[in-house]
Amino acid sequence: MKGKTVLVTGATDGIGKATALQLAGLGARVIVHGRSADRIQRVVGEISEAKGIPAEGLQADFSSIACVRDCGAEILKRFSRLDVLVHNAGVFEADRRLTVDGFESTFAVNHLAPFLLTHAVLDLLRQSAPARIVLVSSITHVNSACDFNNLQGEKSYDGRKAYSLSKLANALFTVELAQRLRGSGITVNCLHPGVIATKLLRAGFGNMSAASTARGAETSVYLSSSQEVEGVSGKYFVNRQEADPSPLVHNVAFRSRLWQLTELYVGIPAGHYGEANGRPS
Repeated sequence: MKGKTVLVTGATDGIGKATALQLAGLGARVIVHGRSADRIQRVVGEISEAKGIPAEGLQADFSSIACVRDCGAEILKRFSRLDVLVHNAGVFEADRRLTVDGFESTFAVNHLAPFLLTHAVLDLLRQSAPARIVLVSSITHVNSACDFNNLQGEKSYDGRKAYSLSKLANALFTVELAQRLRGSGITVNCLHPGVIATKLLRAGFGNMSAASTARGAETSVYLSSSQEVEGVSGKYFVNRQEADPSPLVHNVAFRSRLWQLTELYVGIPAGHYGEANGRPS
């Protein structure tokens, strides 16, 4: 990974922090994203001290569409290349909570933010190709239903179902984006990190027997760095092995409908995903 620049979102604790540390250990220049400036600096310092490689910090609140847009603009301003984008940031909300933009928080942070940030930096990834996009989904997506009339929990809300839906959206986005980027030199894959001892797990599912965050980072690191998956795209992985995703992932019309709705939600004109400012460049 020497000479590679990698952005890990949600990298100030848990699986994201472990992912950042492991990728830095492989020689990558890591960009640490988080919401708290203090926590970002602590992780940046820890990486620099432990791995002997300077790291960078990137602060943004992914519950805000404007902040995600600003984050994308800052990346383009500060960095001349981006080889790997790891979408790790995620939340679990036991009770329905709306963002400043009026979206259900889990759906906004876990799906809308990765969709919009990828759009914002896609040209930079193209310029850096071969490049990789990695999304941390969850095995819970496999049994998730998707009611397009209740994406925001408008009719009813259950925290676990909302989380699973957001992870299904990650898997649908992975496959649809991989199809759209064929021949670009950019691969897109998603994964289940395992049942890992994180704050999110405890918040959503209580105290369970769980593996370490270092173990939870292994598949993210594998998909970010391994030559074994060079050129592999549009797949779902568990324990560094390709696995079967939800059958909904293979439904082209279903994927397309979610894509179109998401473009509408985040303000990207139809047909202009990945273009500068959402318009032809």
